Amino acid sequence: MKNSAKKRSAPPVIDPYLPHNGNFGYRVSRYELDLEYKVGSNRLGGTATITAVTLASLQSFTLDLADTLSVSKVTVNGRRPEHFATSAGKLRIKLGTALPAGSAMSISVRYGGSPRPIRSIWGEVGFEELSTGALVAGQPNGSPSWFPCDDHLSSKASYRFQISTDSPFYAVAPGELVSRRARAGQTVWTYEQPEPTSTYLATLLIGVYDLHRLPKAPVPMQAVIPDRLRGNFTHDFARQTAMMKLFIKLFGPYPLAAGYTVVVTDDDLEIPLEAQGVSVFGANHCDGGRGSERLIAHELAHQWFGNSVTARRWRDIWLHEGFACYAEWLWSENSGGRSAGELARHHHQRLVAAPQDLLLSDPGPRDMFDDRVYKRGALTLHTLRGNIGDDKFFALLRDWTARYRHGTAVTDDFTGLAANYADVSLRPLWEAWLYSTRVPPL
Repeated sequence: MKNSAKKRSAPPVIDPYLPHNGNFGYRVSRYELDLEYKVGSNRLGGTATITAVTLASLQSFTLDLADTLSVSKVTVNGRRPEHFATSAGKLRIKLGTALPAGSAMSISVRYGGSPRPIRSIWGEVGFEELSTGALVAGQPNGSPSWFPCDDHLSSKASYRFQISTDSPFYAVAPGELVSRRARAGQTVWTYEQPEPTSTYLATLLIGVYDLHRLPKAPVPMQAVIPDRLRGNFTHDFARQTAMMKLFIKLFGPYPLAAGYTVVVTDDDLEIPLEAQGVSVFGANHCDGGRGSERLIAHELAHQWFGNSVTARRWRDIWLHEGFACYAEWLWSENSGGRSAGELARHHHQRLVAAPQDLLLSDPGPRDMFDDRVYKRGALTLHTLRGNIGDDKFFALLRDWTARYRHGTAVTDDFTGLAANYADVSLRPLWEAWLYSTRVPPL
């Protein structure tokens, strides 16, 4: 009889779409980032203070942190750990004695380096240099490119961002700007973001920008843009306050106290980006032609769908993108454009002509940002709207954004809630649109 070697058990995985991201043994409630960034040399450094609580007896734990950043000092509750090291995208920390379950942890990490994007199957994500400045595109796994964190969308926390950079530059981060002070050729910007926020929605934007507050907005709205694009912005984003009013009516109260900020970079961007309370557009989206209004609506809608109500796992990304895509159609039909029905028929024809091998409820990591997820998700909602009627449909959306406000949810949560608004079983609808690859008829 042959001796069989014991197989090593694979390390546990929080989300199979991002098997190397996320960490076990604790829950983070707050990040405080005190950082300095040198634009000319692309040097980032400072201290991250992370407040967490242990979920079990804990002596060793990890944080997500890119290998491009080096760690010089770690303390846990004011004490140096027995050991720490970085490798393979993780900061590994071993304590001298175990902390019991339910213990508070204050983790301080001093680090620095030249940040750069993380290579992934979705391209390069994370901290990126611009021609004059920088931006962070964190979705889905770019956050460790600039700070140590528990990088999974289900891990939400409050934030304080304190950024010191050269004085000609404007710095934007999520939340309310609570302090701005100049000293010795540098400006220190401090933002407070109290609402629970996923790590991928934390961002940092630095550039030569001017601030403009938008008048007659139902919530505080502002633009941070290069001076040369001010005229184009006034034209291209003119209807943004009307969008906000419509979405508040349809989706419920805007979820963030600090309001909404649009940043337009001096560089072109392939696609706009959403962050908590912030949307980022490239100069190419602000060209004076008002050709990006669909995208403006999409990014604004994410503040409800994705940023406030966040999928608990990446397989449910349609809860972000399908809803934001449908918001585009709703804006169109409420602003004198094509109706949602017209747009649904148009995109349905395109989906029927495309490969029918995508499962909306579980598209797989490579396809989770495929346009078919966006459009099929929107079509699912349009079909639901036709099934239960406008009054119940929009009541459902407002209930959804209220019930899961600043929380996380999965597809079953939505389908379960929708059942309360239907007179007949919705199971055939869900089976056809969510759990089958074939595109059903409209």
